[in-house]
Amino acid sequence: MADAPGYRPLYRQVQDMFVARISDGRWSPGQVLPSEQTLASELGVSQGTVRKALDAMAADNLLERRQGKGTYVREVTPERSLFQFFRIARPGGARLTPQSGPPDVTQGPATEAEAARLALAPGETVIRIVRARLIEGTARIVERIVLPQARFPGLTERDLPNALYALYQGSYGISITTAEEELAAVAADADAARRLDVAPGTPLLEIDRIAHDLNGQPVEWRRSLCHTRDLVYAVTLR
Repeated sequence: MADAPGYRPLYRQVQDMFVARISDGRWSPGQVLPSEQTLASELGVSQGTVRKALDAMAADNLLERRQGKGTYVREVTPERSLFQFFRIARPGGARLTPQSGPPDVTQGPATEAEAARLALAPGETVIRIVRARLIEGTARIVERIVLPQARFPGLTERDLPNALYALYQGSYGISITTAEEELAAVAADADAARRLDVAPGTPLLEIDRIAHDLNGQPVEWRRSLCHTRDLVYAVTLR
């Protein structure tokens, strides 16, 4: 018999409950979870249902299983953030660790495009960050980042770290779980050319990313303009 429209398996319903606990802060990054037996008893479901929900969350990088120690809410460290989301590498896939130049941080009313990409009301205040990323001391990427100011109060007064996603989680309780990217070849505009020390019109790789939180809400619009001479965008497909 076909499932009724809108049907969601029990383990997925349990998974939704657990995701909500992370989202609202009841389960914090790095916290060890109660045992499967305890959670099953609390919810009135089988231990197998709880295990299946936790396994799905671990597969989505929301939880971390530690042999002999338990299940923990996955904590976003700068290293993990870079490993998961930074894809610029040497040919052959050798990973690189970028560093950040001094950022330009401003805020103002969202443009029509910014509001559309971040699902904001027209004119809602956004924070804009522009910074260069350095590879082995040379500027190779210009990042233009847009954030909803309402979700990041006080960010404009902060010293921004190299890996922003760890800051989002640690200071604002916002975990980036998924990101959608589109790649395109573009010509360097005057600002990008100045920051990357290339001629205007130089071919660049544009990575247009929308990052989402645990609830699937768009949190960040990031456009990275990359001077990929002797570099590649490396992805492993499974």
